[in-house]
Amino acid sequence: AAAVDEAPLTGVAWTAAPEAAPAGWTVIGVTVEGAAANLGKGFGHKSGGYLCVSGGRAHQAPPGPVVTDVLVLSDRSPQPHGYTCAPEFPEPRPGGSRKKRLYVKLQPVGATDTAVVDIKLSSKSKTLPHYTRAGEMGNFAIWCKKGPVLKPVPKPRSISIGLKQLSLQSPDYGAPAARCSIKHAASQHEALYDTSNIYGLSAMDGVPFALHPKFNTRLSSGSTALLTDLNVKSLADIEAEYNYAFVVERTAAARLPPSVC
Repeated sequence: AAAVDEAPLTGVAWTAAPEAAPAGWTVIGVTVEGAAANLGKGFGHKSGGYLCVSGGRAHQAPPGPVVTDVLVLSDRSPQPHGYTCAPEFPEPRPGGSRKKRLYVKLQPVGATDTAVVDIKLSSKSKTLPHYTRAGEMGNFAIWCKKGPVLKPVPKPRSISIGLKQLSLQSPDYGAPAARCSIKHAASQHEALYDTSNIYGLSAMDGVPFALHPKFNTRLSSGSTALLTDLNVKSLADIEAEYNYAFVVERTAAARLPPSVC
């Protein structure tokens, strides 16, 4: 029987016998009245032939082109624009003796809104509701039913675990350790972009340190314990201590060079 799923067909072809149809193709073996759908001499061969279709799977958008129209024309009629002759299985046969030809129109699934979803055969006097008569061949009438195209739905992008953890609401940092770590991270972030610090980050940033044990007792005794050992120098003391008069350099520069004999 013909495919009845409301999904676009992806191909219409001839086959010399039902077993000659390739995998994925459905042979239209009987008419709507239940008679054998062998086209006989109308196919131009003694053993006749059968129509077969591909696609038509429900709830599945085809990735390639779909059948948008089917026509049966006389062999004397020119081939319509945009149509191709229906392929034949297992191999093409000479069509000189045929009086009718079957043409198929294929279009990309994204370029059309309607497509052929089913094909049936009947006697010439039969009328099928909701089907369009494509033409006659042999002793049969060929009918096609059209329906809306099921467009492929793009797959949603997967959200990484990090993005899933983001929230627009302020998190509740109830634990003191969490508050300390966030404050420390914020201070590092601010220090990185602090333009007032001309030195920026150094190699010692973040390196842990410990105070020498000899200073522990002084610090514990009072905050002013270390101030008693400090020697405060004035600006005049510093200039006098580090004054350098460049006497050697000036003497060497004033020395006359030796005469050249």
